Amino acid sequence: MSYAEQRIIIDADSHVIELDTFLSNAAREEDLPLIRPMDEQTELRVVQAGLDRARELFDKRHNDPKTMTKFENALLDNTKNGWSRLGAFDPDERSHTLDLFGFKMQWILPTFAFHQVAHVEDPEVLTAGARTLNKAMAEFCAHDDRLKAIGYIPFSLGPETALALMKQGFKDGCYSFMVDTNEPDPNKPSFTHPDFDDVWAEFSDRRAPFGNHVAVNGHYRAVPPSFKNNGKTELELGGDAPAGELGLMTIGNSAQMFLAAMIFDGVFDRHPHLKTVSMEHAATWLPSWLNSLDYTSSIFGRLRKFNQSPSDTARERIKVSPFAGEPVGWIIENVGPDMLVFASDYPHPEGTNDPIRRFEAKMTNCDEATMDKFYYRNMEELMGIQV
Repeated sequence: MSYAEQRIIIDADSHVIELDTFLSNAAREEDLPLIRPMDEQTELRVVQAGLDRARELFDKRHNDPKTMTKFENALLDNTKNGWSRLGAFDPDERSHTLDLFGFKMQWILPTFAFHQVAHVEDPEVLTAGARTLNKAMAEFCAHDDRLKAIGYIPFSLGPETALALMKQGFKDGCYSFMVDTNEPDPNKPSFTHPDFDDVWAEFSDRRAPFGNHVAVNGHYRAVPPSFKNNGKTELELGGDAPAGELGLMTIGNSAQMFLAAMIFDGVFDRHPHLKTVSMEHAATWLPSWLNSLDYTSSIFGRLRKFNQSPSDTARERIKVSPFAGEPVGWIIENVGPDMLVFASDYPHPEGTNDPIRRFEAKMTNCDEATMDKFYYRNMEELMGIQV
């Protein structure tokens, strides 16, 4: 019996935890000299001993059935080093891992390689890095239709370059892409500016929902530095989790602002098939955010008319993956059953050691039709598919 048992599940957010050769192995000849080493990025610490141990354990379990069985039985052990978890970096092993989970489909996003690519100022280096990242993600998923490669398009390079990267990424085999929630340069146009309409149109015309994920935010920082000068030691949870209580409380701020701008600036109106999913931004904020959208539109209603209420646009175009342990049942009571989607975050530790049980512990008031929407039907609607 798989982990999902009888449940049909589409996993909206999971990751590859890349080896340090992930990008260099995928790079085109002309891009290879521009790919910087993984350990040059400082957002996520690269531990060489962890990489070495991951390679050692991979070889061991593929040469020793007993070791493989041990790892299969520890599938949900989120205390393990991420590189050492089953299917973290090997494509064929990831397919086997998906069999053990019993999920019908899984969106696959980068981890270290995103930070390896994104945090550079040289546009030529950023372009080569994004192009290579997208190719590497596509290659990781190419052998298994259940694995959906999610790449990255840095809109900060401008609409022409972003569109070219997107078209190449689709050609290479990506299913869709993450985009930043914020343009860090105040002298450049917002990503909601009509200059970017050709890029949004590409998503819309292809019926490819884009992703906005924690940390993919154009260096946005919700917590001002002065709040960290508080005489206390900052608490660290590890992984992609933000540091400190204020970091966790504001984890969804960049997504809320970006998605509100997409609505108020008319991007969704101009692109009728454009949809998105917010990942690892939490979801407890969602009920008040929807109310705030409509309240704000009512205040500005005499100055700007909308085709429908902003909250209705949000419900039609946006899905949100909550954290396991958030009050999912309460959120659904307040926003309806059509917005929330399941995500394991595997093999990141934030996904917890039993996401299904943790979600369901907070969904005791939900009927089976609502549970089905959460686990797969809302993702079917988002993607325009049936599993």
